[in-house]
Amino acid sequence: MSASDNPPAPGPASEREPGPRVVLRHDAALQWAVTLLIIAIAVITVRPVGVSGRGLAVVALLVVNSVALLARHLPPAFPRRAALVWLTAGVVASAGLLEVSNSGSGYLFAYFLVGHAGYRLALKPSLAVAALSSLLCGAVFYFYVGPDHQVLTWTFGLSTGIPVVAGILGRGRQQAVEARLQAAESAERAARAEARTAVLTERGRIARDVHDVLAHSLAGINMHLELADALMDTGDLEKVRAAHNKAQRLVRESLKQAQWTVHALREDSLPLLESLTAMIESSGHREVLTVTGAVRELPAQVTQNVLRIAQEALTNAARHAPGAEIAVELTFDAASTSLAVRNGPATGEATAGVGSGMGLIGMRERVALLGGTLTAGPLTEGPDRGGWQVEAVIRG
Repeated sequence: MSASDNPPAPGPASEREPGPRVVLRHDAALQWAVTLLIIAIAVITVRPVGVSGRGLAVVALLVVNSVALLARHLPPAFPRRAALVWLTAGVVASAGLLEVSNSGSGYLFAYFLVGHAGYRLALKPSLAVAALSSLLCGAVFYFYVGPDHQVLTWTFGLSTGIPVVAGILGRGRQQAVEARLQAAESAERAARAEARTAVLTERGRIARDVHDVLAHSLAGINMHLELADALMDTGDLEKVRAAHNKAQRLVRESLKQAQWTVHALREDSLPLLESLTAMIESSGHREVLTVTGAVRELPAQVTQNVLRIAQEALTNAARHAPGAEIAVELTFDAASTSLAVRNGPATGEATAGVGSGMGLIGMRERVALLGGTLTAGPLTEGPDRGGWQVEAVIRG
């Protein structure tokens, strides 16, 4: 009869996300107490009661009405068609009890059964049950009690259909609460999925940073140390010393890169132009940066990724084209920001075999996350012919 009568049972625990939830609660003990109280009042007040004749009919109808009222505590999963049958039978039994009894409060059965019909059944069936109750109870009072009874008139019988309104309103409130709960659960699942995505994205970013710092450097250091170890058997100390010196140089470069990486991870926003200038100078090049367009502040994520792309490109140029001239161009357009790192042909001995092959992939991933494009390839014309260029274009 109300929203707290029999709220739908929650779904299986396996279908729900873990965590605190708002749980719909109702006082089942109170509902049972109300049901038993109505039955007790009817048993005490309805008369005649006996083992034969009219008294036996009253007892039988009391039992039927009591069972019908107790059935309102059946779970929500109970078939609605069966619920319609039992509620209809209960209403008919209530009207029958009013007809065969001389006194008592048997009409309470009709009130509560009609109210529960409004809560449990769909709109049309519940209204049909209410109309049936009003028609039958009104007819009983009119034809058997008398239209001009000083206490209960025939219009009182018509009022037994009114509680359906309370039941319908209670069901509406229940559905609204369930809808809010479902919306909250959906929002929670979406938030958790977004958090998982953010964690995976951050893991990918850290993986790229670790690769940029360690992969090239450790591979090169390991190669030169193995070369030095192999050369020791030949007795060529000059070559051993050269391999050792190259390994030391790679260690120094790795330390510088590690400092930049830690700095980038700790800072929310780095000054792009100043940081890029310092990075280029720390790599041994001066006055190779060209800035075009109106310099503007970029989002922290864009700044960090541009710096990491520049670091990777400068590192690759130093390893694969040692001694080559470097040119870095930073261009601010109205709708995009682009970074180009270009090196000429190598003038020294390249570090063969160094690298994991993931540097270019990492740069492409960074640019893709920012909605931009990256091109990389050899230069086939111009003064830097035979060299290499990496260009990243980022919208915004």
